[in-house]
Amino acid sequence: MYFGVITLFPEMIDAVTKFGVTRRACENGLIKVDCINPRDYTEDKFGNVDDKPYGGGPGMLMQVQPLRDALRVARSQAPKDTKVVCMSPQGVQLNHSLVTDIHSWGSVILIAGRYEGIDERVLQKEVDLEVSVGDYVLSGGELPAMCIIDAVSRMVPGVLGDLRNAKEDTFALGLLHFPQYTRPETIDGLKVPEVLMSGDHERIRRWRLMQSLGRTYERRPDLLENRELSKEELQLLKTYLEQRNMN
Repeated sequence: MYFGVITLFPEMIDAVTKFGVTRRACENGLIKVDCINPRDYTEDKFGNVDDKPYGGGPGMLMQVQPLRDALRVARSQAPKDTKVVCMSPQGVQLNHSLVTDIHSWGSVILIAGRYEGIDERVLQKEVDLEVSVGDYVLSGGELPAMCIIDAVSRMVPGVLGDLRNAKEDTFALGLLHFPQYTRPETIDGLKVPEVLMSGDHERIRRWRLMQSLGRTYERRPDLLENRELSKEELQLLKTYLEQRNMN
């Protein structure tokens, strides 16, 4: 998987190549991350890449020329027909389905904007998709770009030690994850549920599914709105709610 990142702060993006599973993925040639800095292509004698917006208002906007030249270089380094994604609070919400789509592209160029945003003409002419990571404000697009790199990289075969990790992650199945436990068996009077130590794989599967359904119902009911629950799932959710009301 190829990631090209247009950023004024390549040192931030470098973090994904130095830590955790993404570092190992880079070292093993499973993903490649290139950073292109618009400052390297500005024609301004002072090295500026921003200017005041027409119409007035606070803040500055990233200029067209340095961005377009940086994008030209990024496209020359990326596979042919690589799509361009701009990190933007006006974009579509990042979710598991979109992560899956980006992974299927095989390569992507990410624009990490700064200041008050970028000139609208860059979005119109150069960008295929705008993506937001949530309804809040960040200082720039680097952290959202790193979110995409990390989430998409997890789907690349070989990046995770066990492919089931990606397939069973929260949201991969459209449900929140079930509670997990490790040793010791008892901490502060709280014990690991007996079913998890039973060795009965079918009981464990049903318990985990029930917990996932229950947590999703309680914490993210919106995820269930468009999900058609199977007969088993309906029964397990009913059992979960009955047990909750008894406690």
